[in-house]
Amino acid sequence: MEGKLPDRTISAMATRVRERVQARVVGRTQVIDLMLASLIAGGHVLLEGPPGVGKTTLAKSFASAIGGSFKRIQLTPDLLPADITGTAIYDSSKKEFIPRKGPIFANVVMADEMNRASPRTQSAFLEAMQERQVTIDVNTYSLPAPFMVIGTQIPEDTGGLYPLTRTQIDRFALKLDLGLPTPEEEDEILSKSDESEGAEKDPPSSGSSQVLEEVTRLSNESTNMMVSEGVRRYILDLVAGARKVSITPGMPGPRASIWLYRISRSIAMLRGRNYVLPDDVKYVAVPVLVHRLSPLYAEGGAASVERAVASVTKLVEETPVPKE
Repeated sequence: MEGKLPDRTISAMATRVRERVQARVVGRTQVIDLMLASLIAGGHVLLEGPPGVGKTTLAKSFASAIGGSFKRIQLTPDLLPADITGTAIYDSSKKEFIPRKGPIFANVVMADEMNRASPRTQSAFLEAMQERQVTIDVNTYSLPAPFMVIGTQIPEDTGGLYPLTRTQIDRFALKLDLGLPTPEEEDEILSKSDESEGAEKDPPSSGSSQVLEEVTRLSNESTNMMVSEGVRRYILDLVAGARKVSITPGMPGPRASIWLYRISRSIAMLRGRNYVLPDDVKYVAVPVLVHRLSPLYAEGGAASVERAVASVTKLVEETPVPKE
């Protein structure tokens, strides 16, 4: 039976996260909400935008707002997979190899400028992002829960980039574009620039909060959300339509349907409902689908990304909502 969720702390928690992030980040309300919905759904987020628009500050502030452990990995061409996942070192006193865990072991991991790392190093994230575990030597270790990778990349550059592979980019539930601020927002950024200079240090590397506990609870409860047959058909119709306009054969794959389904449930929860509406699906359709239509930015640059966004937007507008 449709109705409001009895637990009113959900919207209060979302408001608390939004306010904490916006204490350091100007605007970006929709981006913050989508990041929180992705965390609840168990997804990862790819942030994209030109230098200086606040990708790093946003990721740091989000991790601080939810109260989980945070690690930042600055990706460079010379970084090795073991620098991310960790390695086994020999303990002479115990006469055995013991794991030295890498920075991937955190609730929120910021992978800064992922497309500057070599494909070999990029692939170190695959097992962690898909299976929530890491293999060091011959042993497998579970990652903290919840676990989220926030990747950033620059869409265009003068060189030295390794575009993310289709396999890697498909691991991200959402791609969120951080464009240039409006004149009003930039004026507010100027006003906050002095105070932000002293707040640029990373948030605490460990800790917990009520927000983190609520996120874990909501993740477990999200499977109880009601999704009607009509909404499910609408999700499948959107993905089928996206495949027809995609420039990449075989994309978007089934993960697109899964993430539309899961993140729509999270958005509905944050909006205070225990059932999903087509409007929830529309709200997340572009960030879920766009990077799967045009994943190889080196082939088409920013223009191909703009075409992909336009294609998904048109698709959402023209796809009829199935009647119950």
